This record gives sequence, structure tokens and C-alpha cells, in this order.
Amino acid sequence: MSISRLAATVTVGSSLIFTLLAGPTLAHHASTPFYDPDRRVEVEGTVTRFVFRNPHAFLYVDVADTGGATTEWQVELGAPVSLRRTGWTPDTIAVGSVVKVAGQPSRVEGSHGIGGPVRMTRPDGSPIMAGGRVQEETPPPR
Repeated sequence: MSISRLAATVTVGSSLIFTLLAGPTLAHHASTPFYDPDRRVEVEGTVTRFVFRNPHAFLYVDVADTGGATTEWQVELGAPVSLRRTGWTPDTIAVGSVVKVAGQPSRVEGSHGIGGPVRMTRPDGSPIMAGGRVQEETPPPR
């Protein structure tokens, strides 16, 4: 077998292996199947739970509508290991705290979910904490 044929075989084989191994990993982290990137919602409410466990942390917020009815919204955050690297802990947001959350709404009709990128602040607009998937991404200049 010639050197060029061996090199071509190794290149094709390596590419195939990379595609088979990396494809599912990249697909897992895509949020587009679950959240609508073309829409944005913003809610303000009281934190009822902060679930800080794998594979993703979740924040649950009770949001009152104009009629006084309360709806629970589920906010999907990043992985706890990533959040910890930026200073987050299970105690970062206390139950009873009031937060404003903006992000991409869930695609599931009738559900009340928000996914990333997520922007989360206190009611006065001050940040809860920078980092993780809780900071709005700024589009690059055009």
C-alpha cells in the first residue's frame, strides 16, 4: 500500500470516527429543538425552587398575570459544573427572591419554559451574578 493511500485511509477513518463520536455530543447541547430562538419572553416572579443538579440546573418561578392567577415558569440554566466555575452555588438564589428572567420560550404549546441564552436580573435590573448561561449574549458588531 502506498503512503498516499494509507494517509487517505487514515484521514477518512479519523473523520468518520470523529463524526460518530462528536455528533451526538453536539446535538445534545443544541437548544433549538426545545426553545424558539426567533422569539423572546420576559417574566418577573418569585423563586419557588432552585434545582442545582446534573445535567442542567433549573429555576422555578411563580409569575402572576394581570388577573392575579399564578403560573409556574421553568428556567433551564447551564450544567452545575459550569455554573460553579463562575461562582454559582445552590444558595446563589434563595427561595422567595424576586427575579426577572428573559430568554427563548419553550416550543411546547401550553408550557411555560425559558431556555438559553437566559438573562436574569433583580427587579431593579441589577445582575444576580455574572457567568454561566445567565448572561445575555451580545451580538457581534456588523
